[in-house]
Amino acid sequence: MIIVIGSVVTTSETHNAVLDLSLRHVARSRAEPGCIAHNVHADCEDPARLVFVEYWTDMPALLAHFDVPASRDFMKRLRKLSPTLPDMKIFDAERRQIA
Repeated sequence: MIIVIGSVVTTSETHNAVLDLSLRHVARSRAEPGCIAHNVHADCEDPARLVFVEYWTDMPALLAHFDVPASRDFMKRLRKLSPTLPDMKIFDAERRQIA
């Protein structure tokens, strides 16, 4: 399983637009093949930061997600609305629940 943890910083002027864009992106992404979960959360310690948590069956599924035109458009729009570059980390994990 592939786990993606990402984040984006908003401003008071862009927060609602970024949140709306993000919610539409995660809803669309959930319907993609190989998507186990795709969520966006508000950071409790920094309300201007939105955090993405994604679970994918494998790397080919994630790469296919990155190749969807709507995903590329999402990232372009996100970059324009954020004062900093979005952050993303990708992890390879065994799909085995231990607790």
